[in-house]
Amino acid sequence: MTVHLVGAGPGDPGLITVRGAELLARADVVVHDRLSARELLDLAPPDAELIDVGKSPDGPSTPQSAINELLVERGRRGQTVVRLKGGDPFVFARGAEEAAALAAAGVDYEVVPGITSALAVPAYAGIPVTLRYSSTSVTIVTGHEDPSKGRTDVGWEALARVGGTIVVLMGVRNLPRIAERLVAGGLSPDTPAAAIRWGTRPTQQTVRATLSTLADHDLASPATIVIGDVAGERLDWFERRPLLGRTVVVTRTRDQSPQLARRLRDAGAEVLVAPTIAVEDPADGAAALRDAVSRISTFDWVVLTSPNGAARFAAELRDGRDLAGVSVAVIGPGTAAAIAEARITADLVPPHFVAESLLDAFPDPPPGGGRVLLARAAVARDVLPDGLAARGWDVEVVEAYRTVGVSYDDDTRARVRAADAVTFTSSSTAEHFVAALGGPDAAAAGAPPVVACIGPVTAATARELGLEVTAEAAVHSIDGLVDAVVDAVSGVGVGVVPGGSDAR
Repeated sequence: MTVHLVGAGPGDPGLITVRGAELLARADVVVHDRLSARELLDLAPPDAELIDVGKSPDGPSTPQSAINELLVERGRRGQTVVRLKGGDPFVFARGAEEAAALAAAGVDYEVVPGITSALAVPAYAGIPVTLRYSSTSVTIVTGHEDPSKGRTDVGWEALARVGGTIVVLMGVRNLPRIAERLVAGGLSPDTPAAAIRWGTRPTQQTVRATLSTLADHDLASPATIVIGDVAGERLDWFERRPLLGRTVVVTRTRDQSPQLARRLRDAGAEVLVAPTIAVEDPADGAAALRDAVSRISTFDWVVLTSPNGAARFAAELRDGRDLAGVSVAVIGPGTAAAIAEARITADLVPPHFVAESLLDAFPDPPPGGGRVLLARAAVARDVLPDGLAARGWDVEVVEAYRTVGVSYDDDTRARVRAADAVTFTSSSTAEHFVAALGGPDAAAAGAPPVVACIGPVTAATARELGLEVTAEAAVHSIDGLVDAVVDAVSGVGVGVVPGGSDAR
């Protein structure tokens, strides 16, 4: 019966603490505010209840008293409750009020500190809040005091005399008056100043000016304001990322999205994870796969065409010794990595990650013939089994898994249409994307301007469905796909080479 007050950090989901991520992973209920990164909610179990209690300066807000009551009520139920708060729960937030309410009600609670925007946001804007020889102190101050107090506790004139760096949170609306009082306290009007909106997020925007001119710019909340000589530093790194400000849709299964999503975020993108497919057991409950694995010693080769097939095949083995004398061929580095997790090294990975390339690289059968086990999706191209059979191999095809479509709700459909790019890592992701948007006509009209495919097989499927493919990975891997998106968004020509991958 514990309520966990967890700091979500300033926005970048990668800045959540290890403890915070652990608690989210086992939460029954997540009570979150509007500053929490949406991606952090994906860390919660699929059946966790998500409750939005966000506060908005100019819109509907949940009263703090109602939030306190909710936390107490859910805590008393014996649920694992995570109260996910932007930044740090105890830095200009109401974590202390929530903790006091829980304590008064006799509900156990834990406080998990978060990275405060006062320090992280300037760093993401290339502004160090201290400098060894010049700015040797930093003051963090609120620019929006509770009006119900009937007084002000911030001595701006005194802060001007302290020197060093001043970091103002929630101060956009009152900035003209703040600047006036700081100047009155002796701070030069020409002191460097900066306002960073949505800091650490792909939508981050930095405005640099002086103390007397910063308020003349079009500023909006939420913003972190930095005043002092350090605001003149330009150690930019985050805003130079090529996909900053762009939203990219990832259509892989939810379990397989993190790798691609992480690489896109590293390039600065805001990632919308909107799976179009889910992986399910074969129609026979994997009976055929289990039977084939029980006879694995009768085969010369095992061929795996996707990470899902590799993982499901490996799960049926007792250990790698079952494959003694049997060679393994895979299509693509993702499939090789999946089988490597079972401590199995692929014997053959073709230079291009498509069935045709594997056929070119595959050896001829031994004298008297040989046998191949092909474990793959329920629906797949017949290039491999037909091609291997034509070469003289005896091929047994077993169904390792099925892919099924995932529907979009109206909100997801709208967010997808508003995105800058969509990525497809397999033909099935493209097929079910079109279905999720309402069919070929709706998809052609509503798809983001950049349609990026991992290889020619996937690209061909997308074109057949009426989508205009604008980017095809030159290297048919997750890294290659991200590079293709970067090139397409920045207007640089995208290189295309023969070969491709259907890495589901």
